Amino acid sequence: MIKSTIRFMAIRNIAFSITVVLTLIGLGALFTKGLNFGLDFTGGTLIELQYEQPANLDQIKRELGQAGYTDAVVQSFGASTDVLVRLAGDSPDLGNEVAAALRKVDEATRFEVKRVEFVGPQVGEELRDQGGIAMLLALGGILLYLALRFQWKFGVGAIASLIHDVVITLGVLAFFRVPFDLTVLAAVLAMIGYSLNDTIIIYDRIRENFRVLRKTSLIENIDVSVTQTLLRTIATSLSTALALLALLFFGGEVLAAFALTLLVGVVVGTYSSVYIGATVLVWLKLSVEDLIPPVAEAEADDGRP
Repeated sequence: MIKSTIRFMAIRNIAFSITVVLTLIGLGALFTKGLNFGLDFTGGTLIELQYEQPANLDQIKRELGQAGYTDAVVQSFGASTDVLVRLAGDSPDLGNEVAAALRKVDEATRFEVKRVEFVGPQVGEELRDQGGIAMLLALGGILLYLALRFQWKFGVGAIASLIHDVVITLGVLAFFRVPFDLTVLAAVLAMIGYSLNDTIIIYDRIRENFRVLRKTSLIENIDVSVTQTLLRTIATSLSTALALLALLFFGGEVLAAFALTLLVGVVVGTYSSVYIGATVLVWLKLSVEDLIPPVAEAEADDGRP
C-alpha cells in the first residue's frame, strides 16, 4: 500500500454504526413528524399582486405575518413589481382579505390584486405521486447504468448510498419542519445526482486500481482509491457548500429550503460515497475476477494481446 494512503476502511464498522443511528433518527422523524408539505402538494390559494414600485419580498412577508398569515409563501413573479402569495385555504374572499391586511399595515404602498386561483388537493396528490415515481425511475436507471458500466455489485452499493442520503436528508427536513414543495423536491433530485457523481468517481478509480494494484486486497484498493480522489472530493464539496451557504443566508426565504436541502445532501453524499458505497463492495466481496475475467487476466500477465 502507498505510504501516504489514509486507512478509511479501518473505521468502517464505527462508521456503519453511526450510519444506522442517523438512518433510524431520520426514519423516526419521517414517521413521527412527517414532511411539512407545501401548497404545491396540499392545495391552497395563489394570489398575484402587482405593485407600482419594485416590491420588497421580505417586507411583504413580515407584513403578512403581522396580519396573521404566518404560513404565507411570498415569491417574485416575473417582473420586480409582480408578487405571488401562496396561502392555505380556499376562501373566495381570501385575495381581498390579504390585500386589506397589507394596506392596513402599510397604507402608503400601492398595489392591486391581479388574480386569485385555488389549487385543489387533487393536483397536490398528482404532483406527489409523480415525484415519487420520478425518484423510483431514477434509482432504477442508476442501478441499470452502473451494472452495465461496472458490475452489479457497484450498482447495489450506489443504490444503498443514495437511499441513505435521501432518508437522512428527508429526516432533517421533517425534524426541522422545513416546507416541502416542488423546489425542495428538485433539490432532492439534484442531491441524488451530486451524490451519484461522487460515488461513480470513486468506483471508477477502484476499477482502475484493480488493474494496477493486483497484489493488494479490496480494502487496500478502496483506501488507495479514496485517498487518490480525496483532494478532488474536498474541492468540489467545499466549493459547492460555500455557494449553498451564500444562497441559504443571502438568497432570501424562497431559496432557503432549496439551499438547506442541497447543503445537507452534499454533506451526507460525500460521507456515503466512502462509508456506504465503498463499504457495500466489501460486504459483497468484490474481487478482481468480477471486473477482469481470469482468461483476460492470464493473457495480460503473459504479455499476449
